[in-house]
Amino acid sequence: MTVEPHPFARFIAILGRGKSLTRALTLAEAEAAMAMILAGDARPEQIGAFLMLLRVKEETGEEIAGFARAVRATLPPLAIEVDLDWPSYAGKGRRPPYFLLAALALADAGWRVAMHGHEGHTAGRLYTREALGRLGLPVATGFDDAATQLKARNFTFLPLETFSPALAELFALRSILGLRSPVHTLARLLNPFGAPASLQSVFHPGYMTIHRDAALRLGQKRMTVLRGEGGEAERRPSKPCDTLTIEDGAPGEMRWPPLLADPRPVAEGEPLDLDRLAALWRGETEDESALAAILGTIALALTTLGVERDPAGAMARAGGLWRARDRRRLAAAA
Repeated sequence: MTVEPHPFARFIAILGRGKSLTRALTLAEAEAAMAMILAGDARPEQIGAFLMLLRVKEETGEEIAGFARAVRATLPPLAIEVDLDWPSYAGKGRRPPYFLLAALALADAGWRVAMHGHEGHTAGRLYTREALGRLGLPVATGFDDAATQLKARNFTFLPLETFSPALAELFALRSILGLRSPVHTLARLLNPFGAPASLQSVFHPGYMTIHRDAALRLGQKRMTVLRGEGGEAERRPSKPCDTLTIEDGAPGEMRWPPLLADPRPVAEGEPLDLDRLAALWRGETEDESALAAILGTIALALTTLGVERDPAGAMARAGGLWRARDRRRLAAAA
């Protein structure tokens, strides 16, 4: 008796035929494969094989774009516009999440900032949902709640499981498979609110090109991708910052100079003190390195938004936004 191959088997066959026959998925194939996974039409063992074959081969921008299109097709239409998409999936391990204060300063100045993320996939890290809770800021329970938060304060954080539970389940496979998978790249490209600008980060610089290639294929109008501190979109003050960009749909790049003349060693890390983070916002404590990280990240966002074009002008404007922030906005939760 002949047994017909499972419909999903063809995608595994494309990726696993050996050195001479293996090839990358086309955008259409990647979209179809992810649509089957999200719909529950692939078996667990097939999903594991698929993700690990992609991991060994290394995902392409075209594959990630196809995956993202499949996820976006499952999302509802949105009734609110967002200025800046800000994925936050890495968590912080050595330094506090200064990027949160940068995002809040932009929101305070009038730009609508939508973060999305997931946590728990890597032990020993502080994730954005926990940080926001400790700072007394709510996390959205869904798109309607996110829209309400954006209207009220120009900022929201939407957890991945609230808009793509199936994709959130794929994150949990890291502890089973022992490796990160292309899901970690995919999530950063989702832009669930359809913002025209996106600020993205990677931990390994080799992935920057994959991010930009995927964003170009998805029609992203403006984007910046950098090797951020700990994998989050945050400047490392003592190092130059090389970025890949998309400006009005065209690829580009920009190098930002170091922000501190005397690099401070951070091998020991810093206490992940969120009460101190709130104190920084309120101006109750000072830290040269923290302020440089905050202002540098604001400046990156301003060029991503297209309101500034060069590092010097962006840094000057970032300083003005920081000085003009509403210090009453943030209060650490008890």
